Amino acid sequence: MADAKVIPIGPIGEGGGRRSRDEEEPAGEASLTALAGKVAERQAGGLDQALARSFAFLRRRLTGDYEVDDFGFDQDLTDEVLLRLLRPMFERYFRVEVRGIENVPAEGGALIVANHSGTLPWDGLMLQVAVRDRHPAERHLRLLGADLVFQLPMINELARKAGHTLACAEDAQELLERGELVGVMPEGFKGLGKPFSDRYKLQRFGRGGFVATALRARVPIVPCSIVGAEEIYPMVGNSRVLARLFGLPYFPVTPTFPWLGPLGAVPLPTKWTIQFGEPLETRDQPPEAAEDPMLMFQLTDQVRETIQHTLYKLLVARRSVFF
Repeated sequence: MADAKVIPIGPIGEGGGRRSRDEEEPAGEASLTALAGKVAERQAGGLDQALARSFAFLRRRLTGDYEVDDFGFDQDLTDEVLLRLLRPMFERYFRVEVRGIENVPAEGGALIVANHSGTLPWDGLMLQVAVRDRHPAERHLRLLGADLVFQLPMINELARKAGHTLACAEDAQELLERGELVGVMPEGFKGLGKPFSDRYKLQRFGRGGFVATALRARVPIVPCSIVGAEEIYPMVGNSRVLARLFGLPYFPVTPTFPWLGPLGAVPLPTKWTIQFGEPLETRDQPPEAAEDPMLMFQLTDQVRETIQHTLYKLLVARRSVFF
């Protein structure tokens, strides 16, 4: 008996016949074309929306149809320009993970107290984006800044428009009584400009002025711990001569700055975590509590220890500085 000839069997086509691979490709190409069309349509729709939003923003600016409060806060400019510029750093560069955002009140005043680090104040800006983008109520955070911030020509104007104000008790209390979220970093320049060897070791929180302000406004205090900012500019030295020359609290020396010039000012792409702790209520305190120095010390120490303990927990759980 002669050997049977084996004939390859292709896919079944219409009419019970077999279809070759070449006959299959048009259907595959059609599905790919359809998918590409949907993607292009979605991108075009997103582009149209972005253009419409941009034109609407320009129209408001030209017609003056926007508001600026008495502190200089321009919400329209902040939402449409400033936060849009910061989001790529937040989402893609630092890849910030936000935890405990439910501890930030959805309405009413509250004081968010955070650690401060990183040589340049990227942590404050990322904190502002975190509250705006991750909170269900999309709240704005009004940060309290040092005098130096409002003495620099361009920075002063941008800070005011972004909702920041001078770190003084009067301004903070007024904002809190208006029902605003206020952010403070009590370490100030001591935390921002500390050497890399002291990373994640909290500096002094001052005399508890932020606690007294929260007590007078009768608002909760929300401790906040930020991990990742310490390593963006590893500060290995401080040129006090140059700091005095330029009128700065410190002049950082890092592995890349000033050796690489402006390129050395690019932060390292570390992985960040921002965790909001449980709020410390102040409504139960008596009206005269803000004048009790012993109570101020106890509450200030409690907030500081909460932040420090959370920092240690986050550091232990962290797999890598960059991942």
